Amino acid sequence: MRPVHYLRCLAGIVTREGLRFLNQRGRFFSALVRPLVWLAIFAAGFHFVLGVSIVPPYETYVPYEVYIAPGLAAMIQLFNGMLSSLSMVYDREMGSMRILLVSPLPRWFLLTAKLLAGVIVSVVQVYVFLAIARIWEIEPPWYGYVAVLPALILCGLMMGALGLLLSSAIRQLENFASVMNFVIFPMFFASSALYPLWHVKEASLVLYDLCQLNPFTHAVELIRFALYGRLEPVSAAVLAASTIVFLALAVYGYDPARGLIARRTAE
Repeated sequence: MRPVHYLRCLAGIVTREGLRFLNQRGRFFSALVRPLVWLAIFAAGFHFVLGVSIVPPYETYVPYEVYIAPGLAAMIQLFNGMLSSLSMVYDREMGSMRILLVSPLPRWFLLTAKLLAGVIVSVVQVYVFLAIARIWEIEPPWYGYVAVLPALILCGLMMGALGLLLSSAIRQLENFASVMNFVIFPMFFASSALYPLWHVKEASLVLYDLCQLNPFTHAVELIRFALYGRLEPVSAAVLAASTIVFLALAVYGYDPARGLIARRTAE
């Protein structure tokens, strides 16, 4: 296979995902309404200031809306990763996924192309959210909108890889809702999306340790620091490692000879 074949396949998968996204307008608006509701209602109920480590000095105080905005941006990518896995399960039941996986291109490339297509969609959604969030005076410096792009791509890759892994394990479309609740809400609430880690540590050391182990926490922190032009190297390393592990397991899960699909066929 020549490089042109890989590029053509990537362009086709990205175009298909983009057209699906444009045709499913409800998916776009629901992805925006969810974090905006949290921002408008939840933040209003907890309208106070927190000492957070965003920019020097570390004792800088910011409104609660400003603090939770990066967590809500990460939540958009989390839900988008889960919805991408839902589409994988649907495509597998309809047979289109089987057609894709029997192509002569390597399976790892096909799944990575599907992953990249989902990341592009999630990044667009986050930037629209950040634009609307300026109504609540969430206004990071102009260079933050540029610096956050690599963070959003890395976070989107991690969330999407997790979604791919889950889609390889889900047998039926009806089981997807329960899996989403089991994955999304623990990841979101056991993180620094809504409250700083120092506050969690004062309340519960066990919960603090869980937050530290949660890759979603590092996604939130990477976006939060990147919006102000700062790099969080530990979070970036954790997300990169998590993406590699999740994607490798997803490729194995979609292997018809050895993975979870093979086990379901045998059953």
